[in-house]
Amino acid sequence: MFNSFTKFEIATALAVLFHSIGLVGLLFFNREFFLAATPLNLLLSFSLLIWTQEQKNAPFFIFLAACFLVGFGVEMVGINTGILFGSYAYGDVLGPTFRNVPLLIGINWFIIIYCCGIGIHTLLMKAINRIAADSGKTPMALKALSVIVDGATMAVMFDWLMEPVAVKLGYWVWLGDGSIPIFNYFCWFVVSLLLLAGFHFAKFNKQNKFAVNLLLIQLMFFLLLRTFL
Repeated sequence: MFNSFTKFEIATALAVLFHSIGLVGLLFFNREFFLAATPLNLLLSFSLLIWTQEQKNAPFFIFLAACFLVGFGVEMVGINTGILFGSYAYGDVLGPTFRNVPLLIGINWFIIIYCCGIGIHTLLMKAINRIAADSGKTPMALKALSVIVDGATMAVMFDWLMEPVAVKLGYWVWLGDGSIPIFNYFCWFVVSLLLLAGFHFAKFNKQNKFAVNLLLIQLMFFLLLRTFL
């Protein structure tokens, strides 16, 4: 039976199922019970992205490791010094920590940057192919700039959508008056620029339908929670 479905379709169905269960549970049932499953949901999304990535080669795994290490590293600097992002502290929802930062944060950075990069790359390829067909030239500089800058902008917008929900659910808390500082989004943009530059120039396959679907699923998940939570 499952042979009739592609792995992209299976991965999307699983992501929709688990995010739907989480959404309904958080809104209408025992919130603490479903919050406890957050690390499992993140690990599932991560595993499905790895599974659906075509031609997994060394540059792909180097990019993955870079996202994890840079993402975890900047969070560790931020939370222990306040130099990056602002003054904040993580709760217990995201699981085990090292130096006050959940280990899963590195994975979360990879998921967001990878999905935003794939999403922008997918949109751009259609436009670039159209330009190339009309002019006979491929605007490589335009492609690089757009993937990096537009992808970073998308990552910041994702964080903007997620932030109030994350605070309400106890993922983390902003100290001081509890407001989310603009500086947080500036830091997100700069770090995302660096990671998406690595994404663009790393030589691995950047066609993953599931990554686009997961980005849309997560955007809808946080939008509905932001609206109704």
